[in-house]
Amino acid sequence: MYTEERSLNNETMALVADTTAQSHIAFAETDRVNKPTLQMGSTGQAVKELQQLLYHWAYYFGPIDGIFGVQVQQAVKAYQHRVFLKEDGVVGSLTWEALYSGAPVNMPILMKGSSGNPVKIVQNVLKINGYYFGSIDGFFGTMTDVAVRQLQISKALPQDGIVGYRTWHALSKLPH
Repeated sequence: MYTEERSLNNETMALVADTTAQSHIAFAETDRVNKPTLQMGSTGQAVKELQQLLYHWAYYFGPIDGIFGVQVQQAVKAYQHRVFLKEDGVVGSLTWEALYSGAPVNMPILMKGSSGNPVKIVQNVLKINGYYFGSIDGFFGTMTDVAVRQLQISKALPQDGIVGYRTWHALSKLPH
């Protein structure tokens, strides 16, 4: 969810915010977030920004000191898990984008007939949360379609059976 604005040099910027009443606002370029890759041992202003974002999403409660230590790495991995990214503790462009948006990024659109690991992820989250009762087979069939629609109903989303941005976002908010 964002509104577009143009900066003085006419670059498109996005106003990115989570959907809670206490949301804080951050600005990010819509085409990509241009931030350094951070990992254990990194220091500086970008790490402080990372710590603030992790704090905002309630994954980090340590000092905002610009030091990427074990506590920050654990928070990054937990956040990566939430948004279905590789849980390596390294903050690259996809992790930055997810931190700014508060949602999964770069996820495929899935629907009946889709297959592969992303479908297994959806099936697993739906199963853990009592929406899906089939096997985790990576095939988006009738049972997966029904489970996705049930999730969409429960989250007041359009009931189309398609796992797009809004449904991925809803899935990321569930225990998994």
